[in-house]
Amino acid sequence: MNSRSKPRIEETSAGGFVLAADGSPRIAVIGRRNRGGRIDWCVPKGHPEGSETIAEAALREIAEETGLSAEIIEPLGSIHYEFSTPTAIISKTVHHFLMKQTGGELTIENDPDQEAVDIRWISVDLLAEELTHENERRLASIVQEWVQRND
Repeated sequence: MNSRSKPRIEETSAGGFVLAADGSPRIAVIGRRNRGGRIDWCVPKGHPEGSETIAEAALREIAEETGLSAEIIEPLGSIHYEFSTPTAIISKTVHHFLMKQTGGELTIENDPDQEAVDIRWISVDLLAEELTHENERRLASIVQEWVQRND
């Protein structure tokens, strides 16, 4: 099947950057195994379920994938990208928020899809080096600037 005959599917996800509750400049990140078997470090995110808003989906995904409860500080923006699967072209928009932990402890045990294989806190200053995906590294610079302004 060539790309011209593949259907285009629009997808939406939401998630974001969760600051530690203790006031330290750290963000919760999850490790997901990529197709090559390596771990990609990224921010938690996922698809809205039912009639959820993107903000509600982001908060639920944070809780499921990290074990943390959080509140949204502000929207950071959206990223859009496309990729091909054997059967479709996926056109995906991911909405990111800056959030602050309000409770919970880091764990991947409650992830219903078992997508995360590891989890950790990363200093805001190291996000650009540690995050795997360029589009998330760009958003990390906005988080870094926010932390500097609000320190």
